[in-house]
Amino acid sequence: MKLIDLRSDTVTRPSPGMREAIFKSEVGDDVFGDDPTVIRLQEMLARMLGKEVALFVASGTMANQVAINAHTQPGDEVIVERDCHTYNYEVAAHAVLSGVQLRPLEGRRGVLTAEQIEQAIRADDVHLPHTSLICLENTHNRAGGTIYPIEEIRHIAQLAQERGLLMHLDGARLFNASVASGIPAQEYAAPFDSVSICLSKGLGAPVGSMVAGERDFIKRCHRYRKMYGGGMRQAGILAAAGIYALENNIQRLGEDHKNARLFAERVSKIPGIEIDMETVQTNIVVMNIAGLGLDSLRAMEMLKKSGLLVVIFGPQKIRAVTHLDVDEQDVLEAARIFEETFSGRTS
Repeated sequence: MKLIDLRSDTVTRPSPGMREAIFKSEVGDDVFGDDPTVIRLQEMLARMLGKEVALFVASGTMANQVAINAHTQPGDEVIVERDCHTYNYEVAAHAVLSGVQLRPLEGRRGVLTAEQIEQAIRADDVHLPHTSLICLENTHNRAGGTIYPIEEIRHIAQLAQERGLLMHLDGARLFNASVASGIPAQEYAAPFDSVSICLSKGLGAPVGSMVAGERDFIKRCHRYRKMYGGGMRQAGILAAAGIYALENNIQRLGEDHKNARLFAERVSKIPGIEIDMETVQTNIVVMNIAGLGLDSLRAMEMLKKSGLLVVIFGPQKIRAVTHLDVDEQDVLEAARIFEETFSGRTS
């Protein structure tokens, strides 16, 4: 039985073209700073995002955490959205590695407003932590792959400048936002002091993320990357996959968005399953299955028996993510499995 894997866009496998690029990659020793393929990748992304320099790291979590560390001092406070990746899925690394605390605010579909953030900035008081950094996420995973409105980002950036705060963007899926909205990634990145992006999600590379910003900031990130154990040697083998991804796999993200919409439209018609269609803006579909009378674990197990993999996203929520290893026929089959598995469970 063929398994259709919609657990995440991290499950993508290198394409033949990407494997060929890996095979032919020229390598050096990146810890000594002389791996030519890593250098090329870093220069490429910096140009694409309009930043001075970039750094190749092992994962999205590492990218966010070296950025937080480089931007803050122990005892600082960082403003984030309550459902963001940094707050929920990075093992409290901010507390362990940077000695900072996060101040989570409740956004609407993952979006905070400048007004909300302004109210959360701490006063200059000896009893209070110092607010130093604002972290936003675009697209927003737990909100369903929603795109952060560019105008709101600009309002927040203006506030940050007025109040002397720095801005970091968790842009793991930034290119999804760019392709879906038509707004260049460089335009999204411009208001931020630093930006992270992931190569191993929708872009299809096997490993790796990037962080970009000003030269002195990246120099600090480089030191923290080494401190975290992220100094890699002949990393050009991995960087070659990242170069291939940036050159070949950005515009095709639109296919994933189209397939996610098609899947969501079919599944939303099943009684007992609710999907906020306004959140289906890119390649993520979050489904509320409370109306089926099932918990998420049971629903996931039932789908797996029929050849479909999804992930738990809450006690009665599951998530599906489209990517380059599934096509339109796969998502139509996935929707059929949902219909066959769950239709008739409600009266």
